[in-house]
Amino acid sequence: MSLCVRIRKRLAAFTLDASFDVERADRVMALLGPSGCGKSVTLKCIAGVMRPDEGRIVLNGRTLFDSDAGVDLPPQRRHVGYLFQDSALFPTMDVLHNVMAGVREGGRAERRERARRELCAMRLDGVERLRPAQLSGGQRQRVAMARILASDPELILLDEPFSALDGYLRWQLELELVDELRAFSGGAVLVTHDRDEVHRLAQDVCVIDRGQTEPLVSVHELFARPRTVAAALISGCKNVSRARVVGDRLLACDDWGVTLACADAPDARMTHVGIRAHYLTAAPTDAADGRPALAGKGDAAPRPAPGANRIPCVVERVIDGTFSTIVMARTPGGALLRYECEKDAWAALGGATRVTFGIAPECVMPLCEGCAKGGGGHA
Repeated sequence: MSLCVRIRKRLAAFTLDASFDVERADRVMALLGPSGCGKSVTLKCIAGVMRPDEGRIVLNGRTLFDSDAGVDLPPQRRHVGYLFQDSALFPTMDVLHNVMAGVREGGRAERRERARRELCAMRLDGVERLRPAQLSGGQRQRVAMARILASDPELILLDEPFSALDGYLRWQLELELVDELRAFSGGAVLVTHDRDEVHRLAQDVCVIDRGQTEPLVSVHELFARPRTVAAALISGCKNVSRARVVGDRLLACDDWGVTLACADAPDARMTHVGIRAHYLTAAPTDAADGRPALAGKGDAAPRPAPGANRIPCVVERVIDGTFSTIVMARTPGGALLRYECEKDAWAALGGATRVTFGIAPECVMPLCEGCAKGGGGHA
């Protein structure tokens, strides 16, 4: 399976400039970005629901759109399945006929049998004669997925398919979707603003910010080592400061008023630095060098060496969450730093008002403001 997208489309607030390739059918690709960044427009252009101003879209060697060559295949000829946020079922048709509408070949009896098979695979036996309004939100999405699979698509586009569902239904549908995608022989592109959804469902990810795509990376790389401010923020990094290189792997963090060591030589285009809130360690300032620091949430961060990368702060606010504690602390540069840890870990600090945070050099993330094409982006 191969998908090549190179398109531009002027929108009200910015110009969409999407550029990415999907080469493997066994890996789900996610388009990850905030609301209104152009994710859904990109999917609609691939599906043929919207027309790009210029560019090219090629699926498995077939040109779906080419502005120079005057090619613009209608949606029904693209062999692309599109799962909308709201399922988009025909309200006056029952479930069986909704799915039959997706079957492209065969007589009525064959189409009926194919629709029944897909409904059975989605565990929807017994609802064939119900109309969409009589189904739950989760059932409607499963019917929509059955209709897509019945059309034998080469590519499935998933446009935030769980956004209208509450927690439990969302989780159940995710589990079912993972099974369906594993059995599907084509490719899949997921649009979402939910980084946790990306972690659970995708293997590769393309960050998109104000219409500009960044280079495709693995999901692991996005979370372990984001390259841009936009990628860091959308992947959950809560602490970002303007920064300058002032020495060999030394970064002056202007907003925090400290200089931090990083593990790798930063890119020449570096403009910022990021630190994940749960990678910080904490100790009371008067004991920061005299007793072990407490690690962040989940104890996931490498321990900083004694005396390295210390950030003395004044605690301004402590937020008690369901399972963890969030601490907002004022840095020497005046900006706030966010720290997250297990509730018991913060309680062990005994209500300290001055803390010194530690961060290992390998957890200090140099970031660029944007990224050159192969996909660009800026925060």
